[in-house]
Amino acid sequence: MTHRFQTRVYYEDTDLAGIVYHANYLKFIERARSEMVREAGISQTALKAERGLVFAVRRMEIDFVAPARFEDLLTVTTDFLSLRGARFDLAQTVWRGGARLFEASVEVVCMTGEGRAARIPADIRQKLAPNAV
Repeated sequence: MTHRFQTRVYYEDTDLAGIVYHANYLKFIERARSEMVREAGISQTALKAERGLVFAVRRMEIDFVAPARFEDLLTVTTDFLSLRGARFDLAQTVWRGGARLFEASVEVVCMTGEGRAARIPADIRQKLAPNAV
C-alpha cells in the first residue's frame, strides 16, 4: 500500500535560484514517514516514553531527478518494502503532479535510548506489517 503526503514549497525551502534546496527534500520525506507511522496507529512519543524505543534512519540512498520550485504542490509517496528484526525499508518519491522529482531508499532501525538496535516489538510489527508490499 502506498502512503501519500502532500506539502507545498515555501519561500524558506528555496535557494537563491528559486528551487528547493537539496537538504529540504530530506525534511519532506521525514514528514511523510512520520505521518505514515502515525496513520498506522503508532505514537512515536509513546513508544519512547513507555518502551524506551525510537526509530532512526540508518541508511539512505537518494537521487535528485528534477527541481521543485517555490509554490509547487508536492506529493511524497512512501512504499513499505520490508520488515525484518530491528529494521524496515521504504521507497520514498517526491512528485509534482506526474513528474518524479526525487527518490530515496530508506532503511529505518528501531533503537534503544542508548543507541543499540532493538527488535521491533510484535504489536508495532503488526501495525506496520499491513503496509508491507
